[in-house]
Amino acid sequence: MWDNVIKSKSFNFAIRVVKLYQFLNQEKKEYLLSKQLLRSGTVIGALVREAEQVESRLDFIQKLDIAQKEANETDYWLELLFQLAYLNETQFQSLKNDVVEINKILDLIIITTKQRIGKKKL
Repeated sequence: MWDNVIKSKSFNFAIRVVKLYQFLNQEKKEYLLSKQLLRSGTVIGALVREAEQVESRLDFIQKLDIAQKEANETDYWLELLFQLAYLNETQFQSLKNDVVEINKILDLIIITTKQRIGKKKL
């Protein structure tokens, strides 16, 4: 169940990030930070998709762990763009809420998978 949720949410978030990147480039003439946001914000979903095809649960955890790190980085770029006034409060809070939710879901999936691995070892 969580796999479908994270797949959908990370994909939709990537779409929002791409649109924000276009807005920042075209309207705000911001090119450096938006490129970093584009990279980290879209790779989350790509890593989630990669995790579907791994050969072991440990590889699965590793892919999602990297996705979680990218979500944390994305949160950083969003905060920086907000503090530099490239994003208004509404834009920032909406995107921040999404990335925090994605991070929580990834965390739950990772913890649950680790618990399942631990049970199999017993």
